[in-house]
Amino acid sequence: MELISQHAKRIMEGCKERARQAGLRFGDETLEYVVTNRDLVALGPKVMIPTLYDYWVQDVEVLRDQGRYELYPSNPYETVINTRPPISYYNDNNPDWLNVMIFYHVIGHIDLFQNNLFFRHTWDYDFAGRALADKRLFARLRSEKGRWLDYVIEFARTIDNLVGYFDLLAESGESGGERSLSLLDYYFDVFLQRGIKSGVSLYAGEIERYNRMCREFPEDGELRFLKSVTEKHRELETLYAKKLREKKQVGRTDPLQFLMAHSPFLNREENRWMLMVLEVIRSTSLYFQPQIRTKILNEGWASYWHDTLFLGDDRIKGHEVDYAIVNAKVTSMPRVGLNPYALGMRLFQYLEQRADRGRTGLAYFQTRDRQERRRFDRATGQGRDFIFHLRENYCDSMFVNQFIDQDFVDQHRLFVVGKRLNKERMTWQYYVRSRKAADYKQMVADSLYHPPRVEVRVDGNNVLVLDHQFEGKPLLRDLIPGVMLGLEYLWGGEVHLYTRVPIPVKSNRESDDQAREEMPKRTIQWKRFRYSMKDRTLSRTLAE
Repeated sequence: MELISQHAKRIMEGCKERARQAGLRFGDETLEYVVTNRDLVALGPKVMIPTLYDYWVQDVEVLRDQGRYELYPSNPYETVINTRPPISYYNDNNPDWLNVMIFYHVIGHIDLFQNNLFFRHTWDYDFAGRALADKRLFARLRSEKGRWLDYVIEFARTIDNLVGYFDLLAESGESGGERSLSLLDYYFDVFLQRGIKSGVSLYAGEIERYNRMCREFPEDGELRFLKSVTEKHRELETLYAKKLREKKQVGRTDPLQFLMAHSPFLNREENRWMLMVLEVIRSTSLYFQPQIRTKILNEGWASYWHDTLFLGDDRIKGHEVDYAIVNAKVTSMPRVGLNPYALGMRLFQYLEQRADRGRTGLAYFQTRDRQERRRFDRATGQGRDFIFHLRENYCDSMFVNQFIDQDFVDQHRLFVVGKRLNKERMTWQYYVRSRKAADYKQMVADSLYHPPRVEVRVDGNNVLVLDHQFEGKPLLRDLIPGVMLGLEYLWGGEVHLYTRVPIPVKSNRESDDQAREEMPKRTIQWKRFRYSMKDRTLSRTLAE
């Protein structure tokens, strides 16, 4: 892995200039590296964050991906991570004309990272720097605690998708009223005065060092100061998080946060090191939450801009056909399945055209006549402004549910595919199940990230109780034993989980629709069960 050449960097800077002229907004500093496919295989389990903490599962995934690469060599064009500054990786055999396309795609990602409100909580700190501090912390704990560190990591990661992401997002967007305590305020007002023994001279020296860094680095002096402080005092962020938990009630839908605040086992003096591990796992999960919630929006936005800006770039003359071939592979709409690059890009293009004609306002939606709706054109020219608004304020679920309509489905000839068994040939046959927008929208919505909602409490017998708020989808039963075992260890006592389980009901008759499907639909009845983990033994009883 090495930095890109100066020649390629000049191409990148030219792409940035053209992107800014088109309206994209992003920071000046970026880092670009040239890597091989094997480098990407090694970085994959760490979500492309080189400084992410080490964990044995990552090594297993690297070996698996290496074997897969030997059988099916692949050539990823790029990947980019949301750090400060943004870091992007490029394959080592990309020609210059292809780099122009890829650079525009990456700039689209960076623009969304730095402007979309669902990434708001990631704007104020350098995750790569924090991850490096976490990596060093885990290395020290591994030398002291041995395999127990990996046990705690594994137990914490079984529930790291159940974090209070929206609570954190709401806090980061609060304005007015009482100002929340920042990490900088906590360092000066609490940590230096009460957390450690310090005199007036040390306190004054730290203030002077902070002011000097702000003068020398006006853009990110505060971030540099906080980075130096957290590297020196590794316990600072854990104590700061604990202070915030004391100021407010712990969220009931964040099991990791609840355990850190209330677990008798974790809060014993000899086990307090585990709190730091859980805080790292939780903060890492919170950092990546917006990326998995904006897959279609993010890839669609980047694809829209590489398609728009590349074709207007005079540096690629003579490579239009080459571009068309590569772009078709990236943004073609599959007949079966879902391509987020293609769906997102076409949605942005479709909505830009609608907004240009004024078809996003009340007057258009109040028009009932089909012919009038087809002729409706206010020539507002506000399409570009409209999609920039979407880029700033939407996530995948909002984007899909609000804007996939029948016109969009008809325009791109989209449909939902079904599968049935041909009993004569004993082969599976695919067929068009539906061309309705509602069905296509539901298919896309079902593919989106949507972790279960689990509320946490403690009953009168000091049992940790997790109550799954049922939304029509059951929990993965194969994973319940491992999760419950880990929770029992982290809580230090008995754990109960309430959830609904589908129970098949015998049916004497199948409808014609059922006979056509991949597997006849069985009538089921949802019943509420209680899973109990006590002394590493799991049991299940009917709760109602």
